[in-house]
Amino acid sequence: MTRLSILDLAPVVSGGTARDAVRNTVDLARRAERAGYHRYWLAEHHLAEGVASSAPAVLIGAVAAATERIRVGSGAVQLGHQTALAVVEQFGTLDALYPGRIDLGLGRSGQRTKELRAAAGSPPPAVPAVPAEPRVVHGLLIPPPFSYASLAGSPLFRLHASLLQQPGAESPDFAEQVDDIQAFIAGSYRSAEGHAAHAQPGEGAEVELWILGSSGGQSAQVAGERGLPFAANYHVAPSAVLEAVEAYRDAFKPSAVLSAPHVMVSADVVVAATDEEARRIAAPYGLWVRDIRTGTGAPPFPSPLEAAAHVWTAADRELVADRVDTQFAGSPGTVADRLRVLRDATGADELLVTTITHDHEDRARSFELLAAAWRD
Repeated sequence: MTRLSILDLAPVVSGGTARDAVRNTVDLARRAERAGYHRYWLAEHHLAEGVASSAPAVLIGAVAAATERIRVGSGAVQLGHQTALAVVEQFGTLDALYPGRIDLGLGRSGQRTKELRAAAGSPPPAVPAVPAEPRVVHGLLIPPPFSYASLAGSPLFRLHASLLQQPGAESPDFAEQVDDIQAFIAGSYRSAEGHAAHAQPGEGAEVELWILGSSGGQSAQVAGERGLPFAANYHVAPSAVLEAVEAYRDAFKPSAVLSAPHVMVSADVVVAATDEEARRIAAPYGLWVRDIRTGTGAPPFPSPLEAAAHVWTAADRELVADRVDTQFAGSPGTVADRLRVLRDATGADELLVTTITHDHEDRARSFELLAAAWRD
């Protein structure tokens, strides 16, 4: 059976606090382990009022301490904001405390700052004669792509760049950082001048290394060429998921880690007893995505009542359509069926589900209902 795992953002909801959010994460992880989930990953996001997972290594330690068997990891460390050595030392420490249970997921987020700045300063692309339309591939909805270029010029984006890196700092190439991380873990790191350096803790760590990606670009290429497992983000970039997994498989070379490609695909889900109840609980998601995409950042996650009070414009709906239309909200059977379509269309070996609701019990129950349905 295809394994199910969880990606958690430690959401902060309206009327709640970051303290509530991290405590809810620990509670949810315990319940996820009892329900049979394979992995529990923590995202990394910064300067977001509605997200408390800004220090995933710290939260991973708390989750691992509160559980016994479930694998715990990052989805994903933003390598653009850290050095390879710092990452290996953090996750080496986690592995020393919880051996054989730690996943190190790596992403390019933070690496793309210069690319987005360049896009912000460029003229807008020509509008195609025929607007892009959603398509269905093997039963899976593939919406038109969303461009983040407009957000690159926002004050919040510039603030992120200034606060997350030292003045004048430039991130190394992503592939170089991944190679350095592997070298530190293997104990084979050498500087350009030939000097050895050893990460303690970190050297010899039994962490499971993953690459996360939202397109068929560098992340997919790096994962494939190094023979590492790859997680493709349908919940973040649904338009590019097929491109991402195809690029990874095309680039794959067998390694000491894998003899064949291994793909995990993410999905945003909300499960309740009935389709109608699930849609009600999931309704705030569109408003939350709208606020993020208008450049105001991720606010505390709204309640269904707050979402119902919002007056939607046609432009609002178009702005969030790709994310709302690809959220799987429904009864256990409905969501399980849609996840099977996602699995079959992408050839996924594992599925990574993420859920945000205003009420913590609704979120925990969503994961429990899904796990029960997936076993049947």
